Amino acid sequence: MNILDKIVADKYKEVELKKGLIPMGQLEASILFDRKGVSLATALKNSDTGIIAEHKRRSPSKETINQNTNVGQVALGYEKAGVCGMSVLTDIKYFGGSLEDLLLARASVSMPLLRKEFIVDEYQILEAKAHGADVILLIAAVLTRDEIKNLSECAKSLGLDVLLEVHNEEELHKSIMPSLDMLGVNNRDLKRFTVSLETSKSLSPLIPDEFVKVSESGISSVEAISDLKTYGYQGFLIGENFMKTNNPGKSAADFIDLLK
Repeated sequence: MNILDKIVADKYKEVELKKGLIPMGQLEASILFDRKGVSLATALKNSDTGIIAEHKRRSPSKETINQNTNVGQVALGYEKAGVCGMSVLTDIKYFGGSLEDLLLARASVSMPLLRKEFIVDEYQILEAKAHGADVILLIAAVLTRDEIKNLSECAKSLGLDVLLEVHNEEELHKSIMPSLDMLGVNNRDLKRFTVSLETSKSLSPLIPDEFVKVSESGISSVEAISDLKTYGYQGFLIGENFMKTNNPGKSAADFIDLLK
């Protein structure tokens, strides 16, 4: 069983447990549930830089990235740096994140927030909405075409943007549908954890123009972004590069200054 299979198996158990503790009606009654979201896709289209900065404490491939962060301060630093949006990891077991991180980020900033999670159930989309997210992530590697359709349509009905993540051509072909806003290409092989920007470059011509193209993982230089822009990418998800520093916000600001 590879790490992705393990994470997803645990996620199904976690969601079932949560459903028993917090009913959907309670999520829908949340003060943030009626908040009008901010579109990340629109922000990326209107941006020169296209940076989506991530809050990530650890990952299965790198045990610890930064355990000492205050998510509110990181969010403020990122917003001040001029990023287009922030990705907040909410998986506890493998990434050290939580829904509280999303809530604290939302209380601190007005920019678009992406709930970075392994979504397998509509319940998690209601959770995202109730905790202040503007965007959800769907991972094609763990979902069937019907699941992608149902989950993305659920998100759209709640006014959320949808970023669909693929790793290869097969996943891309099964995923393309009108209920998506952004198509993300993850340059990290989730089974082997190797990274190659060639993945983004080779899949780019296969992504229809109506979707905002986002490149994810392994982006650590301004040169990489300049190169990927020539392939039509408008969004660039950067996590470890900023988070491994003492001041992720300043690190993002310095990076964006170089980009300009």
